[in-house]
Amino acid sequence: MEGIHATLTAACWLVGGLLALSGLDDLLLDGLAHLHRFARRLTVYRRHPRASCTSLPRLPEQSIAILVPAWREAAVIGTMLRTLRARLRYRNYHVFVGTYANDPATAVAARAADPSGRWLSVIGFDTAGPTTKADCLNRLWRAVAARERRRNGRIDLVVLHDAEDIVHADELRVFNYLGRRADMVQLPVVPLIPRRRAMIAGHYLDEFAESHQKDLVVREWLAGGVPSAGVGCAFRRDALGDMAALHGGRPFSESSLTEDYALALALLRRNRRTIFVRLHDADGVAVATREYFPDDFRAAVRQKARWLTGIVLQSWARDGWTGSLGNRYMLLRDRKAILAALLSAAAYVLALCVTLYAGLALIRPGVPPLVRGGEPLAWLLTANFLLLVNRAGHRMGYVWRLAGPRQALLSLPRIAIANAINCGAALRALRLYIRHRRRGMPLRWDKTAHHLPARIPAE
Repeated sequence: MEGIHATLTAACWLVGGLLALSGLDDLLLDGLAHLHRFARRLTVYRRHPRASCTSLPRLPEQSIAILVPAWREAAVIGTMLRTLRARLRYRNYHVFVGTYANDPATAVAARAADPSGRWLSVIGFDTAGPTTKADCLNRLWRAVAARERRRNGRIDLVVLHDAEDIVHADELRVFNYLGRRADMVQLPVVPLIPRRRAMIAGHYLDEFAESHQKDLVVREWLAGGVPSAGVGCAFRRDALGDMAALHGGRPFSESSLTEDYALALALLRRNRRTIFVRLHDADGVAVATREYFPDDFRAAVRQKARWLTGIVLQSWARDGWTGSLGNRYMLLRDRKAILAALLSAAAYVLALCVTLYAGLALIRPGVPPLVRGGEPLAWLLTANFLLLVNRAGHRMGYVWRLAGPRQALLSLPRIAIANAINCGAALRALRLYIRHRRRGMPLRWDKTAHHLPARIPAE
């Protein structure tokens, strides 16, 4: 038993120490978020009312291109496009949908939304899909440039969306105003909760509620810019043009599985302004992109593995550690995601082992307790418990603010589900990336199936 006791003690110190460091990092970000919010109330909001869509000045409509990469999206693309057209309170835009030669069903469904091609162009590629999302976006970028040449006109803004997105009616009005002040404007993403398997899909709501109400706000303050979420974001045409000129006519990195993240960081390195904006419409509803995320465990693991590969592994290898101290701190938070996911899994296993050992110590005389009150290890475990309470409490608060008390309460059991998904995603990301580096296996567009509700929710 002495060997087991020593092993468990060492494991508690190792895992507990790493958890404490991660928890203190989260606590620091929580404190910075509260400080930023308090400072804004004492300064900006004492002089100016909070902005909303109704307070934005009416400006002439800039020309906007909306890019929608599509691979096997026949089930959703038609509904998405028709909903977008019916909702948008803006007219000077044109939608470009990219489809592949081996996916004619998506092209047919997309063209049916606008057979005359007045506001929609379906760009059929002569190659088989899927390639990468970045490759699809770069082809759409070239289609935008070709349309500019044909019409002897110029697009002002380029907006990114996916085939399953539900677009807010005032989105382009916000971009039209703020796109004159920033090179990239990112709006919040709000995951929708399906009726079935809501616990798996719901963990996306929990994570985005915290990320898009706290993390990105602090990141813009500390790092001077934010990454792109890939949807609900607008880029100035000249900013994309500069990036295209630097990379052979391809503004989106085709070597990255998270081309949106890579592009935003590249803009930040070139002192381009990237901002995150939360505004509400006249009814108090957030101007955001709403969509369903995977409600299947394996699909969620695959999707998040792609995110981790691009944001953590590829970004680290490609970009290193650059920028200001604040930017490097936020990069550290991004890149600790894989370690944090594996550490959470280790903590669950260790907790089970400690529980079994404690039970054995109760029923078997002579087995020494693992933790005694007042010892340093007891203080470490107590600190981790308090950090966990802080983490869960903040997540509940942000979910409550976004989706109400019911979802806030459900966010507590969904923490375990999120940890399981993130651990599986971390292991998959490491496996695929190691195989890619050692054997040269390509990292392809490992996308998930999408769906839209039979009835689009009202804003």
